[in-house]
Amino acid sequence: MAITAADVKKLRTATGAGMMDCKKALQEADGDLEKAIEIIRKKGMAIANKRADREASEGVVLSKVSDDNKKGAIISLNCETDFVAKNEGFVEFATKILNVALEQQPADLEELKGLELEGGRTVETHVSEQTGIIGEKLELGFYDKIEAPYCISYIHAGNKLATLVGFNKENIDQQMAKDVAMQVAAMSPAGIDKDDVPEEVVNKELEIAKEKYRLEGKPENMLDKIAQGNLNKFYKENTLLNQAFVKDSKINIKQYLETADKDLTVTVMKRFSLNN
Repeated sequence: MAITAADVKKLRTATGAGMMDCKKALQEADGDLEKAIEIIRKKGMAIANKRADREASEGVVLSKVSDDNKKGAIISLNCETDFVAKNEGFVEFATKILNVALEQQPADLEELKGLELEGGRTVETHVSEQTGIIGEKLELGFYDKIEAPYCISYIHAGNKLATLVGFNKENIDQQMAKDVAMQVAAMSPAGIDKDDVPEEVVNKELEIAKEKYRLEGKPENMLDKIAQGNLNKFYKENTLLNQAFVKDSKINIKQYLETADKDLTVTVMKRFSLNN
C-alpha cells in the first residue's frame, strides 16, 4: 500500500515520532494508522528497557501555580543530554506533565506517574514512549506541590532550577512575592525559620562546630555554648526569613515582608535543582 505524506503527518501528530519512524511504522502496518501508533509505542517501550541503566542527569525543572494562586506544583523531567533538554518539544512535553500535576495535585511522584496524560495512557507510559521517539532515557525525577493563600513560582533561566513559595495572605504584591521566590532559588535556605530546620541538620551543625573548636583547643565545658553561637549564625545565613535580602543586604527577608504587612510571612517553600 502506498504511504502518503498526509498519512505520515497524521501519525507524527498522533505520536510525535520522527518522519522516517512514522513512514516505517505505516509500511509495517500496511497503512493502518492505529496499528502504526501501536508499533511506535512498542518501539518506545523496547528502547526504554534497553536504556534503563543509562544515567539521566540532564533535563528541565519547571514550576507553576494555579490561576487563582492557591496551589503550585514543581517537576523535574530528566534526560541524558543537554541537547535534548533544550529541545522545544521536550520542554513542551514536560509542561504537559506539570499541568496535570498542578490540576490534579497527586500525593506523590508515584501517583503522578499513574495519572492519565493523553489518550487514556498514563504519564509513565508517555515518558517511556518518548524515550523511543527521542532516543534517550527519560525519567520523571521529582515532583512536589504546595497550597497556601497566595503562591508564586519561579523558574531560573535555563530550566535547571525552580522554586515555589506560599504566603499566609492573599493578594500580596507580585514583585515582592517574586523577590522571595528568587531568594529561595539563589540562597537555597535550609528552612523557612529556625523551627523549620530538620533536627538532624541542627545536630550535625552543632557537632561540626564542637569538633572544630575542640581541635582548636577550646575548653570542653565551653564547647556547647560556642557551638550554640555558631548555630545562631547558621540560622541567620540558612533560614529564609533570617537571611539578608539579596537586593538589600541591610534587611532580612522577614523585615522586607514587614514593609508591606507586619503579619506577612512565608508558610511553605519548595526548591529543586538538577544540581541537587
